[in-house]
Amino acid sequence: MPHRAHLFSLRLAHAFREACIDQPYNSRRFLRDLMAGVTVGIIAIPLAMALAIASGVAPQYGLYTAFIAGFIIALTGGSRFSVSGPTAAFVVILYPIAQSYGLGGLLLATLMSGVLLVIMAVMRLGRFIEYIPESVTLGFTGGIAVVIATLQVKDFFGLSVESMPEHYWDKLAVLAQSFPALDTMSALVAVVTLAVMLLWPRLKTPVPPHLPAVIIGSLLAFWLNANGAGVDTIGSRFSYLLPDGGTGAGIPPFLPEFAWPWQQADASGEAIGLSWNMVRELLPAAFAIAMLGAIESLLCAVVLDGMTGKRHSANSELMGQGLGNIIVPFFGGITATAAIARSAANYRAGAESPVAAMVHAVVVLLALVSLAGLLAYLPMPAMAALLIMVAWNMSEAPKAVRLLKTAPRSDVLVFLTCFSLTVALDMVIAITTGVLLAAVLFMREMAEMTKVTDITTGKRVSDQNLPAGWRVFKINGPLFFAAADRIFGELAELSRDVEGFILYMDGVTVLDAGGLSALNKLVATCQNDGTRIVIADLQTQPQRTLARGGLGPVEGVLQFTSSLREALALPLSSIARASSTPLRPNGSN
Repeated sequence: MPHRAHLFSLRLAHAFREACIDQPYNSRRFLRDLMAGVTVGIIAIPLAMALAIASGVAPQYGLYTAFIAGFIIALTGGSRFSVSGPTAAFVVILYPIAQSYGLGGLLLATLMSGVLLVIMAVMRLGRFIEYIPESVTLGFTGGIAVVIATLQVKDFFGLSVESMPEHYWDKLAVLAQSFPALDTMSALVAVVTLAVMLLWPRLKTPVPPHLPAVIIGSLLAFWLNANGAGVDTIGSRFSYLLPDGGTGAGIPPFLPEFAWPWQQADASGEAIGLSWNMVRELLPAAFAIAMLGAIESLLCAVVLDGMTGKRHSANSELMGQGLGNIIVPFFGGITATAAIARSAANYRAGAESPVAAMVHAVVVLLALVSLAGLLAYLPMPAMAALLIMVAWNMSEAPKAVRLLKTAPRSDVLVFLTCFSLTVALDMVIAITTGVLLAAVLFMREMAEMTKVTDITTGKRVSDQNLPAGWRVFKINGPLFFAAADRIFGELAELSRDVEGFILYMDGVTVLDAGGLSALNKLVATCQNDGTRIVIADLQTQPQRTLARGGLGPVEGVLQFTSSLREALALPLSSIARASSTPLRPNGSN
């Protein structure tokens, strides 16, 4: 099917080839890409730093991710307008890894997740994004938003918390105990920053709200610190080693060096090393990163398809995401995936091709090497306010509220389950449970839709002078394992005192192994009771299932016709009751 080809194709650099090679790429298009890339690059700088801090590492690692992985994924991926880098969705996974295994463990897990993403691309698993229900995605993104917002309370209010516990309820308890000692100056900076972000859109300017908000928050923090306040900044919180062995404040104003991820420090400051035990310990986290990266990237691509009318290549996008996450850990970058907000801003800014995302990466790179001194003045409370706003936006609260008000109870149950498990336990558990629960509830609903009806007295049948002792039953709906036993059990009861019956099955589109087994039981029951069955108007898939299962006509018991009319035209009144010949399901007569 041509309209679904994007779900199955796999081509390295699919989006770049399609946008810049398969069609003419001229200076006009490059200028539009340049303007869009500069716009998104400026947006990405504070976000990348804030998300790295929220993930438990120094801010420069977020910048490394934005310009290295952002460039590679744009070049090799399958979505024309996607912009990749650190995203809020990963915080709930990356923060515990950083706390337990340090930067080295985080980089090694990212490398492993990249390998898994490439495997998913080669196996053409991109199409499975369409099987994840909206109630699941809204549930886990809402839960992630709550966790991210909770983690920002410490810096938002300037609380003195040495380390955050692993479990969510313990985090709340620690924050509540520390809250009486909040720093009013830090809270003031955070509130002002948040207020600017909320009020700025009313001015209807093309400048995104978080840029003036961070600038105003930084100026306020600078003035407060100049007058004796102790508002924490990136420069006071983080430091780096200079080439001469000294220490610098803030972020290093030079490019990252190549280093093996397993030679980076663990939580105790020692090289984490590469061993089978370490790989085994990090594998669940790597799998979680890969799954979330795939979901986030492909959902972003789907959203952009809806905005632009273009088609992404799902497997090509997974390949690009995998390559980006394989390469970036060797230069200190953390996990990257497509960011919906930055990607939408990229398109709205006039992007024409993946070149815009590459320009965005270059802008981040230039900011790192030329503006590191200024970036050190960014206040931590302003970063916390920025992330709270990011969390609110990713939660899609209006859409979640609408789902709670209007969706069927099964979807509401799935949403609440995913949301609760993401907050209280783990995102992987939440997604797995949500998908399984959604599948079970869907099967239950489909099974309840399958009905058997006695149409003997209907006009279509009554006009054919059906002989006494014969009845006609019609089945509507799929006959799979969840419905078949009930349906054929009902038929066994309905046909107990009849000479025979016609089973009209034009409304049965699916018959699985469970349905075949239940039909065999019905045929055996009817043979024992001396009841004749005529099955009429089988659809293609049920015919194939019966053929594979070896169930064909059985003399004196079972007969097939191509239509209901043909079945009613049979000499039913002269058909003898079923003999005691054993059932032969192989189709012989």
